[in-house]
Amino acid sequence: MAGKRIFITGSAGFIGYHLVKRLLDAGDTVCGLDAMTDYYDVRLKQRRHQMLLQSPCFTGHEDRLEDADKVMQIVAEFKPDAIVHLAGQAGVRYSLENPRSYLESNLVGTFNVMEAAREHAVGHLLMASTSSVYGASTEMPYAETHKVDAPLTFYAATKKANEAMGHSYAHLWNLPVTMFRFFTVYGPWGRPDMALFKFTKGIIEGTPIDIYNHGEMYRDFTYVEDLVRGIQLLIDAVPVRPESPEEIAPGDSLSPAAPYRIVNIGNSDKVRLMDFIEEIEKAVGKPAVRNYMEMQKGDVPATWADASLLQSLTGYRPQTDVAKGVAAFVEWYREYYQV
Repeated sequence: MAGKRIFITGSAGFIGYHLVKRLLDAGDTVCGLDAMTDYYDVRLKQRRHQMLLQSPCFTGHEDRLEDADKVMQIVAEFKPDAIVHLAGQAGVRYSLENPRSYLESNLVGTFNVMEAAREHAVGHLLMASTSSVYGASTEMPYAETHKVDAPLTFYAATKKANEAMGHSYAHLWNLPVTMFRFFTVYGPWGRPDMALFKFTKGIIEGTPIDIYNHGEMYRDFTYVEDLVRGIQLLIDAVPVRPESPEEIAPGDSLSPAAPYRIVNIGNSDKVRLMDFIEEIEKAVGKPAVRNYMEMQKGDVPATWADASLLQSLTGYRPQTDVAKGVAAFVEWYREYYQV
């Protein structure tokens, strides 16, 4: 879809920034929207947008998804070929403290985006979900066709609701919808509330880092450049309503009742948390002061993606190894914070 018009929500966010940059480099015209909320350091978001605004093919709006009229107006004026909806209240742990912000942003905001996509017959709506929807499932690696009926946090519940909302709009209005489930995304320009950011900061400053479940955790760490490459390729993989269920290939999450699909984007590998921390220690050049703690409420001991559907749809599979990805983040962190 090179040379297309793409509307991206959350364009000043960690993933949004990297996706916009990739699409601009590919020759697309991008319109971004971001609320610049103070969930974390707004200066980081403003810096990302400033860099994107250097391109004449990018326009940025500072507005909230909850403003239905504004979202509708932006989509009406920009006339996108596709929408990538990344904005929303992020963070598994913050949903324990402030669940209402997830309700307003992730449910009301997502509804407004879907309404704008329907009203203006957008060719493909792609929306962010999360590996957290797999919740209490112990069947691994996680596949898109697994049941996700046991979310463990309100954050995961709102994302599962987004998937159901997306399916209903795909069915009712023949709006092609792809939901992608992210797996522990990390890399340069990351969020300060994420583990890699906190660990790097703590190790550099010599302050203790909190290690939950005594380090017996596994995550499918996905490098941000790999993730946005997957999203970019999925923009072209527009789901089509099948004539009959028999048309759906084994392992494909395509709905029998709608032009709707769910796709994991992960590294297809689970890495032990302590091994991840050791890579940060190597990149920083000093050991961490480790504070071992019990498992936190709502957390899961492991995530692991089956990314074979992404590969069959796009020919692409994320594969940046943790050592390389962590080193790139630490290099960015030192340069950005001059430490």
